Amino acid sequence: MPAPIRLRELIRTIRTARTQAEEREMIQKECAAIRSSFREEDNTYRCRNVAKLLYMHMLGYPAHFGQLECLKLIASQKFTDKRIGYLGAMLLLDERQDVHLLMTNCIKNDLNHSTQFVQGLALCTLGCMGSSEMCRDLAGEVEKLLKTSNSYLRKKAALCAVHVIRKVPELMEMFLPATKNLLNEKNHGVLHTSVVLLTEMCERSPDMLAHFRKLVPQLVRILKNLIMSGYSPEHDVSGISDPFLQVRILRLLRILGRNDDDSSEAMNDILAQVATNTETSKNVGNAILYETVLTIMDIKSESGLRVLAINILGRFLLNNDKNIRVSLCSPGCPGTHSIDQAGFELRNPPASAFRVLGLKACPTTAQQEQTFFNGSNGKHFRYVALTSLLKTVQTDHNAVQRHRSTIVDCLKDLDVSIKSVGNIDMAHLFSFCTVECRTQGFEHDRRAMELSFALVNGNNIRGMMKELLYFLDSCEPEFKADCASGIFLAAEKYAPSKRWHIDTIMRVLTTAGSYVRDDAVPNLIQLITNSVEMHAYTVQRLYKAVLGDYSQQPLVQVAAWCIGEYGDLLVSGQCEEEEPIQVTEDEVLDILESVLISNMSTSVTRGYALTAIMKLSTRFTCTVNRIKKVVSIYGSSIDVELQQRAVEYNALFKKYDHMRSALLERMPVMEKVTTNGPSEIVQTNGETEPAPLETKPPPSGPQPSSQANDLLDLLGGNDITPVIPTAPTSKPASAGGELLDLLGDITLTGAPAAAPTPASVPQVSQTPFLLDGLSSQPLFNDIAPGIPSITAYSKNGLKIEFTFERSNTNPSVTVITIQASNSTDLDMTDFVFQAAVPKTFQLQLLSPSSSVVPAFNTGTITQVIKVLNPQKQQLRMRIKLTYNHKGSAMQDLAEVNNFPPQSWQ
Repeated sequence: MPAPIRLRELIRTIRTARTQAEEREMIQKECAAIRSSFREEDNTYRCRNVAKLLYMHMLGYPAHFGQLECLKLIASQKFTDKRIGYLGAMLLLDERQDVHLLMTNCIKNDLNHSTQFVQGLALCTLGCMGSSEMCRDLAGEVEKLLKTSNSYLRKKAALCAVHVIRKVPELMEMFLPATKNLLNEKNHGVLHTSVVLLTEMCERSPDMLAHFRKLVPQLVRILKNLIMSGYSPEHDVSGISDPFLQVRILRLLRILGRNDDDSSEAMNDILAQVATNTETSKNVGNAILYETVLTIMDIKSESGLRVLAINILGRFLLNNDKNIRVSLCSPGCPGTHSIDQAGFELRNPPASAFRVLGLKACPTTAQQEQTFFNGSNGKHFRYVALTSLLKTVQTDHNAVQRHRSTIVDCLKDLDVSIKSVGNIDMAHLFSFCTVECRTQGFEHDRRAMELSFALVNGNNIRGMMKELLYFLDSCEPEFKADCASGIFLAAEKYAPSKRWHIDTIMRVLTTAGSYVRDDAVPNLIQLITNSVEMHAYTVQRLYKAVLGDYSQQPLVQVAAWCIGEYGDLLVSGQCEEEEPIQVTEDEVLDILESVLISNMSTSVTRGYALTAIMKLSTRFTCTVNRIKKVVSIYGSSIDVELQQRAVEYNALFKKYDHMRSALLERMPVMEKVTTNGPSEIVQTNGETEPAPLETKPPPSGPQPSSQANDLLDLLGGNDITPVIPTAPTSKPASAGGELLDLLGDITLTGAPAAAPTPASVPQVSQTPFLLDGLSSQPLFNDIAPGIPSITAYSKNGLKIEFTFERSNTNPSVTVITIQASNSTDLDMTDFVFQAAVPKTFQLQLLSPSSSVVPAFNTGTITQVIKVLNPQKQQLRMRIKLTYNHKGSAMQDLAEVNNFPPQSWQ
């Protein structure tokens, strides 16, 4: 049989292929020749054939038939054969395949080999793909090599020990004696890997953490020597001595100093030296400074040191260097492989394979990598600073406040180059980095927005709102909903005047009305209703805002409601805050009729407009006949909801005209409910009022259908009653009704607010409510201040806490405020909380404060639950949680039985 072609010839041949089909034909032909050689047990060219097979594997072609040949090469006595065999094992085998267990004995023999390079190959392979069984069998040999005097083997053995500990944590104590002298090593590679090993052990065992805290002075001394040492060409990177080792030591100090006063005090001085003496003009210096800041913030450091750290982050925000690439390629930052730098050559097989095979890296790929990294910009750098400041703002608010102008400037950064980096024609090796860059571009803006909201207070509310409104106008659609919600909350908390508050909310609705939360409309209506002196000004502003533009539906809904309530003020021109406009009754009706016939108007908006027209029949005098005609026209509308309203309004004109003025009179001032959570606003008679709880028990009658019981079955048991609906009981005609049908009339939080409904009977004839007549006093008061809070749910980083209040007038009503927090590193979106209680209780869920649970415990979602317990029975509750996290839809059920007796007795 002729000698097979060499690897270089194969590569040259494949690169001459003009089409994919031609390349596949070449590969198939060569694979057939390699198979034939394997069948003939050709030991002479086995190494060459496996090398070619590995190259084809890196091109994406199947090479599994070479697994056993790799084991034969590993068993060979020649170093060149072993090198290719071990590389093939790392590329073609993993612990999911039983074949890898066949090389356990070979690795054990090579770990005891007389040649250090063979021992190094065995250590690299075991540390890369060793299974738990292999780690248990070979941990003793790794521990012996960890004690050897050979620095080349010690650094590899330390990293292999890290892999063993990750696979079999109970073997950790085996390596404890060998770690005593590791930090005395002068070789930086051994020092680096030793710090990695100590870090892994401290993170996995509290006992190890306490044991290694005595090493803090030694680590401080090593770090000080690195800072003060002169130029060393062997370890110098851009004028800084071994930045990889410095970063690793800083991370270990952060772990050792967390929640420990003595350790934190011992490292305060060295952290101050690193923060002040590190060069900031290079990437590596900035990476060290960033790790220093994280360490200062995580330990019990001095206040002056924390201010210094925040000032460093402020300087990061000012950095506009287009070549800053901290989060992608600087040492010690996310995305880097510091372990590889310590000497774990085969940790990244695709890159190392070129070297082992005797090839140079593909020049095209290298050029694309350089182009990609140079295309990055300062957003990566500012992103890490914003993230760190966001974690710090709660504890060091004043120090972060000094950098408010710099943080706000990040909102104005419209550089979208990072978001368009994907148009570079890059190898598949960098596709993951491209996605990360796009994501981080958006996250930079999100972090700047969240941090800006955290800095808002009563002193800077006007200036901050101006910048945030500008950001709302220019930001990506992904941010508009969160930004609008943040502005609503900040304006409600710190508004300097009612006029400013109303103007701000109207500006948000004008800019991003389609993105606001569903409760924005009723909340603004309540604000306008309570601002008696601003009625004329508000209705005039809203009238001008919707002239000819009906694209922002929430704004149109508020405008229609206000025109219906205060249309007489608009026509009379009583506005004192700005120059009044001259409007006739017919012009006002023209606007509302245009809303009714507009293609952009939703069914809810048309309901607002029709109700507003009906209200104007008691406020206008010359257009009543026109109003009757409009109402009668919609009595035959194909929209069932609109048709029902029109029929009822026609009945008011014909049968109950003597009651029309009283039914449609102006809304009184509404008292806002003060609780630990948001108040719920529902629609009745085209108005808004606080949502009441019904006192009478659920009516007896036939059981709901099987579809109606779906959610109850899911929550478990048949003794569970759903939440009391906070909206009118009539089924909506929109697509949202299908969801309510499916869930059995359970009102889901975050559902769109119901449109205004007509009142066909006087208020006195309605079913009495539990909370009627309480508008003149606080609805709830903590009459039992000793009620302890409880943790209802804690799993996967999500924590739900319950706090309790009791009704001031009805002790049977318990108000539960839930607070949801998120300790993970990514936000939880589309968060929905549902609850069910036994049939002897009645339960009402109000709207949540948000649908996003911020990461790092930087904020909470609050939601109010009202529970009526007339029989004073022990409270039980089943909860259902749904949310999206890290791109996956999450869902979980839990039962809460640990309610304190004070909450229900």
